[in-house]
Amino acid sequence: MTHLVKIGNSHGIRIPKPLIEQAQLEGKDLQLQVVEGGLLITPKKGARAGWKEAIENTLKNHNKETLDQEWLSAPVSTDDD
Repeated sequence: MTHLVKIGNSHGIRIPKPLIEQAQLEGKDLQLQVVEGGLLITPKKGARAGWKEAIENTLKNHNKETLDQEWLSAPVSTDDD
């Protein structure tokens, strides 16, 4: 159980260490969002956080695209033709 404490002109809460560890919030910037009946605390993610891993997993799980050899070896048209 925790409660609000006054910190200057603001208020804060002390979150027990086991909850911080369980939610993997240690050392992270946090985002606060008002939800129905409460407050949701989540780690703040960068605009492209996780993209690299998602792309790598997609390529690994679906193989790399094969090149369209027919298109690549098509003759180049010139203005002389």
